[in-house]
Amino acid sequence: MSGTIKPVDVEALKALVRTVPDFPKRGFFSMTSPRCSGQDGFAKLIDALAAHYIERKVDLVLGIEARGFIFGPALAYRLNAGFVPVRKPRKLPAPVARVTYDLEYGSDTLEIHQDAIQPGQRVVLVDDLLATGGTMEATVKLVKQLGGDIVGLGFAVELDFLKGRDRFTGLDVFSLPAL
Repeated sequence: MSGTIKPVDVEALKALVRTVPDFPKRGFFSMTSPRCSGQDGFAKLIDALAAHYIERKVDLVLGIEARGFIFGPALAYRLNAGFVPVRKPRKLPAPVARVTYDLEYGSDTLEIHQDAIQPGQRVVLVDDLLATGGTMEATVKLVKQLGGDIVGLGFAVELDFLKGRDRFTGLDVFSLPAL
């Protein structure tokens, strides 16, 4: 399968990034998100993420609500892995593991089914954006709580000036492209 991944064109990926000022709240950082509506933008982005993980044994890809739901299933498909959603409260029907965490502008909670990860399963966590890293840090805690082994943290975009990756010493943090 590794021969089917196209080489990464970082400049083409940079062209897919859109910045929206004052989001998620006025006065805070600008929200940067990938544009995937073009003819091949989504495929390029997924291929770039998959190229980083394709040679590793990945059992599960976890996608964080909501934009991780866009990239996670496609990446899981490319890696021949399962997909697990990490959700906001009260969205999952079975017993859940839960973590509450602080944001720059409040707090939030994430949940995952208690049986979603078996001890020792190798997981990649994926989201659209690495800013300060709080949401991903909470997801890392959930994975460790359930006994999963973290292969890496994948992001479509990173706001590297916010130094979110500094929260993840010892973990593989991968993003395309760094801004």
